[in-house]
Amino acid sequence: MSVSFIVLQLAVPNFLFAKTTKKGNLDIKIAYLMQIQKVRPPLSNLDPIVENKGVFGAELAIEDNNTTGEYTKQTFSLEKFIVPAEGDVAEVFNKNIAKKFAFVVTNLAPDITNKVADLDAAKDILLFDAATVDDALRNKDCRANVLHLLPSRAMRTDALAQYLMKKRWTKWFLVVGATEEDKRYAEAIKRSAKKFNMKIVQEKPWEHTFDARRTAQSDVAVFTQIDEDYDVLVVADEQGQFGEYLDYRTWIPRPVIGTQGLVATSWHRTHEQWGATQIQNRFKEKAGRWMEEQDYGAYLAVRSIGEAATRTKSNELKPIKDYLLSDPFALQGYKGTPLSFRPWDNQLRQPVLLAAPRSLVAVAPIEGFLHPKTELDTLGYDQPETGCQWSKAHE
Repeated sequence: MSVSFIVLQLAVPNFLFAKTTKKGNLDIKIAYLMQIQKVRPPLSNLDPIVENKGVFGAELAIEDNNTTGEYTKQTFSLEKFIVPAEGDVAEVFNKNIAKKFAFVVTNLAPDITNKVADLDAAKDILLFDAATVDDALRNKDCRANVLHLLPSRAMRTDALAQYLMKKRWTKWFLVVGATEEDKRYAEAIKRSAKKFNMKIVQEKPWEHTFDARRTAQSDVAVFTQIDEDYDVLVVADEQGQFGEYLDYRTWIPRPVIGTQGLVATSWHRTHEQWGATQIQNRFKEKAGRWMEEQDYGAYLAVRSIGEAATRTKSNELKPIKDYLLSDPFALQGYKGTPLSFRPWDNQLRQPVLLAAPRSLVAVAPIEGFLHPKTELDTLGYDQPETGCQWSKAHE
């Protein structure tokens, strides 16, 4: 059902967002906007159903911001707006967030993210997308007022391709699920294969039953019996409907990578290097569970605001946004190297973890892949490849 909005455009003075607390500290207010997603039944009873992914990450980052704020005379606050699955996100935004916050962390579906970004009330607000991975949102559907915290699909598949190139596993058998997300992941895989000169020897859609007992006993072996040899089976199954049943059941013994098996991710519970153990323990004590990707994305979003506010000594939109997209900006993300935003598509540069279910296998970019500016830009769409039109207009 479509809803029409009448928005009265008013000049908003900077002091609306530049208040001080009673103690004289500069106040930086951050909104957290999330819509509850319909959760699919877990593939296994071993998989817990995790609700409110992202909230605890944002709250943990607020604590860290305020620790620094004690010395910089800044106070950070977070107000959460949780929209039901059938609720109207735009209505909540216009009613509760517009003209009250300059910085909004979003945990929304890709299409809803852009709908919010396109609202008249969002033109003078900076959105921090802590949930999406769609390449389109970083290219043809990019928005100048949206910064992306999680690695895109292209960054993830490039990370896998670099590792496979190092291992000389150059022949891939690609299995694609039925959802639109699976097809987008498969497109990213094919792009990475072309970029790193890999060969997809065969691509097959998964059309078999999702019944675990039948799949395990018969379907996989027959399905993976193809004419050409291959080094790895690459699976595109973002919903986890069948990918877990491919490992150890293929016709010939080959490793499984992609959305199952060896996965590329921004965060993983097996990650312990560069101080990651500390934040893993702090998060688990706070939330009672492991940190998920959306938690990490929300954490990075709020910490980005905190870092920029500290460096600029401001809480206003323009100086903070300018600093976020500048060369001096550097965010520590527990990955061994500072993170920064790509000014051509607002994507956060970051290493990508390559993890098996119970061990961290590697961290990309893999050693040996070089770039004139930063090796992090070997992952995903580099500046000459960008399809972001607002970015090209300012080149």
